[in-house]
Amino acid sequence: MRSHLIKPELGKAYPLIDYGKGIYLYDATGKRYVDGCSGAVSANIGHGITEIIEKMAEQANRVSFAYRAQFTSEPAEALAAKLAEWAPDRLNWSFFVNSGSEATETAQKMAIQYWQEKGFARKTRIISRWMSYHGITQGALSMSGHVLRRKRFVPILNDYPAVSAPYPYRRPAGMSLEEYAVSCANELEQALLRIGPEHVAAFIAEPVIGAAGGAVVPPDGYFQRIREICDQYDILLIADEVMTGLGRTGKKFAVEHWGIHPDLIALGKGMGAGYTPIAAVLASDDIVGTIAAGSGVIMGGHTYSANPQSTATALAVLQYMEQHDLVSQAAANGRYLLERLQQLAAKYPLIGEARGLGLLTGLEFVKNRPTKEPFALSLGIGQRVLEAAFRRGLLIYPAFGGLDGMAGDAVIVAPPLIITPEQIDEMIGLLDAAIAEVQEQVNAGVLASESGGRV
Repeated sequence: MRSHLIKPELGKAYPLIDYGKGIYLYDATGKRYVDGCSGAVSANIGHGITEIIEKMAEQANRVSFAYRAQFTSEPAEALAAKLAEWAPDRLNWSFFVNSGSEATETAQKMAIQYWQEKGFARKTRIISRWMSYHGITQGALSMSGHVLRRKRFVPILNDYPAVSAPYPYRRPAGMSLEEYAVSCANELEQALLRIGPEHVAAFIAEPVIGAAGGAVVPPDGYFQRIREICDQYDILLIADEVMTGLGRTGKKFAVEHWGIHPDLIALGKGMGAGYTPIAAVLASDDIVGTIAAGSGVIMGGHTYSANPQSTATALAVLQYMEQHDLVSQAAANGRYLLERLQQLAAKYPLIGEARGLGLLTGLEFVKNRPTKEPFALSLGIGQRVLEAAFRRGLLIYPAFGGLDGMAGDAVIVAPPLIITPEQIDEMIGLLDAAIAEVQEQVNAGVLASESGGRV
């Protein structure tokens, strides 16, 4: 039958999904897949959870939609209260949207409006980092430093990326992690002085770099220094926790690993855990109080923002996480997963580094491990690993082009937080076989290079 659906790759044949249960997905032929990346690092509590489905049906039997300009609802109020309970100090307010891209863009607008309300109308610029990804809408993509995703749309994007992201695996030779942390953070101060802090509203960063780098964890001291700089120059700090938030890294919010308090947090992905589209911006008392005392209206929102169906579902997800202590499980099982990935790194020269935090982990592939020389992107090493894993029934997530957009092959391994050590072993077995296949291709020199030769 002819398909009328526009898919990510036009002309590619995709298997037809049938159902999911726990960490597994099943296609229409009955083939089973280990969901080793929680879809798009979203299905944090696994598939087919009865408790969530029951709550969804219960809410649907009451009311699924009410427009936020006309009504509030019990589940929206309860979800906002739960997030205030989970969030770092002072972040007591929730603005609900439908996707991570909407969340980061809403945070951008809230930061600019905050300074307008305080009488600083020139503070309109957002500073962001290269090797970052904050979403695909125009405002979110303007803040993103992922060269491959930006390049088609550069003429219509704002020029926001200005500083380097910390990339410990590729820090300068002879530089300690402590020195590197301060050096990277101080780039923000240099950018502020060049641009003029009177023009800058906020700095946005992912606590752990996701799709643009493959679970790149900053060195200790980096975010502490970033917070100092933001305070010194009156700049708001936006934490993009769309991928890292709500337990993924082994804490409720990834910023807790460094003891800092952002002014705004963007959430998404695991908030609805794949059961519903929902995201949020968490805002500080100061930001909301300032706007409330001024115009009294936060300019933003979408038709389905804060709808009862999605907020009831997200609330059920957070309650399920609490009942099953999934944040602590993510920390413990994340340590075990990283150990297993490090064993693979020791086994295959193809792997330059295994890294991560909690159940957000990654592998970076290199042509030469001692020199860390990357493969040319045209060789598609990361894609080959993804495809070899997929054939074996393992889903992992791409993170390509993080090295200046011209090279860098990495994949993300981020299974649902409900995964067990035994299931981690099953997943690693499939990944091992996939990497062995690509390593054999590299060893045999059968991959075509950019110039049409062999490597």
